[in-house]
Amino acid sequence: MTGTAGARRRGRPPRTESADTRDRILAAAREVFSEHGYEKTSVRGIAKAAGVDAALVHHYFGTKEQIFEAAVAVAFAPALDAPEALAAGPLEEVGERLTRFVFGVWENPTTRTPLLAILRSAVNNETAAAVFRRLVSAQLLRRVAAQLDLPDAELRAELAAAQLVGAALMRYVIKLEPLASADLESIIRRVTPVVQGHLTQP
Repeated sequence: MTGTAGARRRGRPPRTESADTRDRILAAAREVFSEHGYEKTSVRGIAKAAGVDAALVHHYFGTKEQIFEAAVAVAFAPALDAPEALAAGPLEEVGERLTRFVFGVWENPTTRTPLLAILRSAVNNETAAAVFRRLVSAQLLRRVAAQLDLPDAELRAELAAAQLVGAALMRYVIKLEPLASADLESIIRRVTPVVQGHLTQP
């Protein structure tokens, strides 16, 4: 009679280890993508960082594009609260609420690292950019647009997002001075009217 270990398909972890292993791979993927970008990241490199065999990475996530999308989805989760932030007050203040929310996500070290991975990879690789577009469009911008209830709401949401992503890219990724070290409240005061205009002005 074969033992329990022999009954499992070779290479498969016990069920009790599956969730921990998957989470460890995802955490490693976020770190590796953040450090090296999409182009220079390999499944083998992710596996090494996670302390597992590359076959396990393929088992849980499939291709490099699929693990990137999974890592992005987890990293992007805090940003999905943005539509609720928009709805939490008068329309005349929606620009400030969205601006504060987005910069708050970037200022938090826990969420900043995976967001850096997303932006760096999306800027340099079309596959990563397609994943980013798919996630942002389906899960964030359409939900933001639904809160506006205006005829061109999707375009307005995209323009507001472009303003905020551009500012974040310059401050946190490119680290262009003096923007990179400018006082956050000062940045919010300057960016808010532009975001408000995109969202609500005629």
